[in-house]
Amino acid sequence: MKSARLFFALFFFLSTIASGTSARAASAFGAAAQDQKNDQKDNDQTLRAMRDEMERSKTRLELKIPGTDQPVRPYYVEYRLLDLDFREISGEFGTLLSSNHARNRFMNVEARVGNYKLDSSNFISDDGFRGFIGSTGSVGIDRDYDSLRQDLWIATDQAFKEAVETYSRKQAYLSSLARQSDINDFSKAEPAHLVEPLVMADWTNRNWDQEARDTSAALRAFPQIYESRVTYYLVFATEYLVTSEGTEIRTNRSFAAIESGMNALADDGTPINHFFATYAVHPADLPTPDAVRKNLNVTGSELMALRSAPAAPDYTGPVLFEARAAAPLLAQILGPDINGARPPVSFTPVMEQLLSGLGGKSDWITRIGARVLPATVTVADDPSAKEFQRTPLLGSYAVDDEGVRAQKVTLVENGTLKSELMSRRPGPDFDQSNGHGRSAFLSDAKPTMSNLFFTSKDTMSPADLKKKFLDECRDQKLAYCLIVREMDNPTISLLHQDDFQTLLASYGGGAGTGDRLPLVVYRVYPADGREELIRGARLIGINSRAIRNIAGIGNDNYVYNYMQSQINGFAGTALGAFGSAQNGLPASIVAPSLLFEELEVRGARGEPKRLPLVAPPPMTASK
Repeated sequence: MKSARLFFALFFFLSTIASGTSARAASAFGAAAQDQKNDQKDNDQTLRAMRDEMERSKTRLELKIPGTDQPVRPYYVEYRLLDLDFREISGEFGTLLSSNHARNRFMNVEARVGNYKLDSSNFISDDGFRGFIGSTGSVGIDRDYDSLRQDLWIATDQAFKEAVETYSRKQAYLSSLARQSDINDFSKAEPAHLVEPLVMADWTNRNWDQEARDTSAALRAFPQIYESRVTYYLVFATEYLVTSEGTEIRTNRSFAAIESGMNALADDGTPINHFFATYAVHPADLPTPDAVRKNLNVTGSELMALRSAPAAPDYTGPVLFEARAAAPLLAQILGPDINGARPPVSFTPVMEQLLSGLGGKSDWITRIGARVLPATVTVADDPSAKEFQRTPLLGSYAVDDEGVRAQKVTLVENGTLKSELMSRRPGPDFDQSNGHGRSAFLSDAKPTMSNLFFTSKDTMSPADLKKKFLDECRDQKLAYCLIVREMDNPTISLLHQDDFQTLLASYGGGAGTGDRLPLVVYRVYPADGREELIRGARLIGINSRAIRNIAGIGNDNYVYNYMQSQINGFAGTALGAFGSAQNGLPASIVAPSLLFEELEVRGARGEPKRLPLVAPPPMTASK
């Protein structure tokens, strides 16, 4: 995990770029001649350079291998380029910690050797991950034609040679297997042409440095918070894609986030944490400083209440997830299950065991037509949706990172599994992409949710759902039952690397079996309806099998905008829902409150720390 956290620091501004592009931007379709006209009009030579270098690669790229009669040629070549203009501003207790503004352009070249049935991809050899070398790197920011062609030429040569070597290793490994998979490595797709007008970054609408100072000052009201951070992430990006199949894309997107993590110690010395996060498609759409201060005050007050709250005991019984908590819970559970692609071929079985431990293997693969959710529930993913009841959705895009047009997919209908999210990597159930191949920072595209809608034909009001919850609690003759009002996101709430590593060491191994981390949990006493905040609870065994028998579903749909983690090893697993603007892929889930008849909750564990001997200093000047 140390390397993962270092990855955050080095590449936070790269990973904020989601797969695909915002469908909000105006689009222009046309042939190559019209694309070239657009390039000249806005003085952007990027597409022309990528197109011309692609033609050279298709006609001249080959490698003669000793002992073979025919030269080797790539059957597929892909150029991706990311042009980033970003700002990152951090404040703490009213002080500006940092304010960075940079412009960067990065490219990635992929060459595939073999054919669509069997090629050089989807293979993890004993060499493992080679890192950011060769076919991935930075390019000049001036959109110069000649320099970009040279960079692409060098990267293409490197990517092709690596593909030839990997293909040879893969063939050797597969020849040692008694039975090889009959699933193709890559699927064909219709070429897409989408060239949007070039959009330039505009930072003049708000004083972001001053906003970071003003909003972070709200936490001065809580001197028991020993560390906090309020960070603004503002990104404008242009994404380019050119493939040997004929796809040519230039799209624009912007992205903005405000994330705040805060840490404190409970009265008994146990470390506690909380967070606030809000996201927007455009920087100008972020909440006003007054609105952010109000939310930070609420978060800080909840953290102070957690300081004096009793530690959670072990518990088994009904649990009610209010909509604010149910949506992130579903993000953790459903994320791996709706992925229909097969995992890469691994040189050792350790990788498969690791994916299982992190919750990265789908329980729904090969179960098309089976009941996987209550018979009243329908789940659909729609990248074209831009808002829900006037609330913007983050996961919208027109074309995914593999050049396939986004499609709405009904995954579950009336409780029955109908489909899965697919990239161009086929799986056991489906062999064609449905436009959900997404990635961050030019990494390999994976089937990833965009805007997920969890709906039911049989719902009840929040008041009726709570009444049913309390009645169930009385029927089981329990002194109290639990309500979860918010789930944790340790990627944001934990500000220290050591704390993050400790949590993952204790939690990561149980992610595959259903361990979940609630943050704001209340004991509710059915005798009089009294509620009491508790801390340190951990939910056990909430996986896709557990949600087949949900006892009650509310009608209070809640829009949960969040970031899916794209860190190697986390993407596509149950830990993938723990993302941030530093390393994430924007997505949205619309879901209501959920009632479970019986769940296991493990009480607080761990050793408390020694409390400070000196009281915290005042955060405001005395009058």
